[in-house]
Amino acid sequence: MSVLAVKNVSKTFSAGGMFRASGKGKRAVDHVSFCLNAGETLAIVGESGSGKSTTARLSMRLLKSDTGCIAWNGVDVTSLGGRALRQRRNHIQMVFQDPFASLNPRMKIWETVAEGLRVHRPDLSKKQRRDLVAETLHLCGLDEAGMDRYPHQFSGGQRQRIGIARALIVEPAVLVLDEPVSALDVSVQAQILNLLKELQEAKGLAYLFISHDLSVVSHIADRIAVMFDGRIVEQGRAAEIFEHPHHPYTRALLDARPILHPSQRQNLKSADNPVDKTGEGMADTGCAYRLRCPNVLSDCATFDGQLNSRGFACLHPLSENK
Repeated sequence: MSVLAVKNVSKTFSAGGMFRASGKGKRAVDHVSFCLNAGETLAIVGESGSGKSTTARLSMRLLKSDTGCIAWNGVDVTSLGGRALRQRRNHIQMVFQDPFASLNPRMKIWETVAEGLRVHRPDLSKKQRRDLVAETLHLCGLDEAGMDRYPHQFSGGQRQRIGIARALIVEPAVLVLDEPVSALDVSVQAQILNLLKELQEAKGLAYLFISHDLSVVSHIADRIAVMFDGRIVEQGRAAEIFEHPHHPYTRALLDARPILHPSQRQNLKSADNPVDKTGEGMADTGCAYRLRCPNVLSDCATFDGQLNSRGFACLHPLSENK
């Protein structure tokens, strides 16, 4: 049984605020489906505005979906609210992108990390909570001597470790990691990724990992879902996605990665069917990527955008245009 299952979930934001000028709502997520099993990492990747973070928040029920079904450990939580939902929140926890903004500057570290225990372990005394916080901080590579300090007294990497400890203390089965290392230096990114791997192995955690950085994703993901304009356009094992992308948008993301040596640029240019056609915008009908796609044909204008049995949404995939 999957620890997180999302089926045909959609979300449209109403035509207000930044969308008022267009006179219509913004379709942020459009019939997205995926499942996550215990102990595995599913990375959702895509450009800014593709719907990654909205999908994460829908999965956690921080946002209410317009359609579809969300299940935690086989229990449908789509319509749950109030106390019933709060009681189940220990199943799935979130680590946010900005480790400073996600911590209350007026709360001591031990109080921040222990916050979830007030809801899920009200039977614990203050000493028991402090002891459990010290144990969890140690698990995340932090010294308990800093428990009575404040967030501004820690580095960015240490603050992210605190955020991870806060999520872990209620013993979740799933961690949703929304760009968890993008605000950190490269050397610190590696430390946090290694910590996440160690925690996953020790506790059997499942990760829903949101990122735009494929270099980061390559080090942690078991499976990858590629999003564009609110839809998953390709999904599969990480190794297969990196070595044999089918959707032109996936290839475009891979080709946009920084290179370490000029010879790699030559390899990219000589690759089969490189994405060398540029464009802007997204089509309102048919395949949303067709305005940028190098393989676009007339029938792409009526394509429904659904994933096929091979895990990609494209009538003319790169693998069939050699």
